[in-house]
Amino acid sequence: MRDKQGDTQQMNIIVVGAGYVGLTTACCLANSKHRVTCVETNKAKLKLLEQGLSPIRENGINRLLKQGLASDGLSFAPSLPKPLQVDIAMITVGTPSLPNGAAALSYVYYAAQELRNATEQDLILAIKSTVPPGTGARLIKRYFENTPITYVSNPEFLREGQAIWDWYHPSRIVIGAEDKQTADKIRQLYFDIDAPVVLTDITSAETIKYASNAFLVTKISFINEIANLCEAVDANIDGVTKGIGLDPRIGPDFLHAGLGYGGSCFPKDARALDSSALNKGYDFRLLKATIEANTRQRIMAIHKLKQALGDLAGKEIALLGLAFKPDTDDIREAPFLDIIHLLYEEGVKLRIYDPKAMENARPLLPTDITFAPDLHSATTGANAVVLVTEWQEFIQADWQSIKEQMQEPYVILDGRNALAQNKLIGLGFRYIGIGRRVQT
Repeated sequence: MRDKQGDTQQMNIIVVGAGYVGLTTACCLANSKHRVTCVETNKAKLKLLEQGLSPIRENGINRLLKQGLASDGLSFAPSLPKPLQVDIAMITVGTPSLPNGAAALSYVYYAAQELRNATEQDLILAIKSTVPPGTGARLIKRYFENTPITYVSNPEFLREGQAIWDWYHPSRIVIGAEDKQTADKIRQLYFDIDAPVVLTDITSAETIKYASNAFLVTKISFINEIANLCEAVDANIDGVTKGIGLDPRIGPDFLHAGLGYGGSCFPKDARALDSSALNKGYDFRLLKATIEANTRQRIMAIHKLKQALGDLAGKEIALLGLAFKPDTDDIREAPFLDIIHLLYEEGVKLRIYDPKAMENARPLLPTDITFAPDLHSATTGANAVVLVTEWQEFIQADWQSIKEQMQEPYVILDGRNALAQNKLIGLGFRYIGIGRRVQT
């Protein structure tokens, strides 16, 4: 997006937090010729970043990181400089779930307090962290009244694995500000991006982020419920999703039946919005049903295995895929976590494999689960294979050779409907999909 004059203005920016959102934000802003300092308190991560090594797996991030450091447009620091002399500060810290489902805002509060204490001149504070509606108003009252800091909500809509692409090709840029001058200043950050701009108030901007994710998880859980219905009435989810996805009012995105949603955003944001609604006296029943359906989808996968294998105790099962989606090593709230623990309680002998996420998963799992070094080691001797993450390595695998090293009854539970059903059945597998009609 360019302003009417086509002018650009280099800004001095500080980004607080170098996680998935923060590092992408810092690298992309530096690539757009702004001068960016990214604050990261974790010493191990900071050392990697200063060496031009990304602590996260994200397509294209290493190139932008090295490029930013080489141009002196990007730097890293362990803490905020004092006094702070920048045009814009951005908070990108995490907001994980509390035990009751509410968003934990302690990192946000700490960053806000530190910024207030470090600021002596006019400063725009734009928060990209996902925070419940009303958080901005509380932060302003608690920290920023009668200070030179002007608060803005500027939520991100980045997908892991495609975050850099999403940065430069966003569906919209949302700016929640209390005055036009401040909003225009934020717009100048994105001078080189062509996208619709939504200008609104702070609380509405916060709600847009949560409402977007709530709608998407509802769509995912809805199609999984339809897939379960397909199994009950002997319909085929593949034809159903194609038929309803062609309706332009619905669209094909997020209509992929499977084991449900996971990752760093969808589960926690759904719970946080439900909690936020309850705190305001509203019972968000549709969202509750969405969350329950997602949990149930994992349990139903175990029931499918029991129907195919009988008593699961002592059975050899290979589980393929730990990352919550392909092209990332992020395992936060990934479906495998529920599925592995359910299978472990049944006494299954588990072997697991993922191309990128093995080390991230190891600390979270029982020590007697076998971490296989490759696909064939994982599946050798298995009675069943459970596909959890649709990595291309699994989709393109030589399933005939895999079957030759498995043992009866040669079950494949395709938790993402990503494999070639007819081909696998032709090879002698007992194929089980999600909402797919069983063919023999």
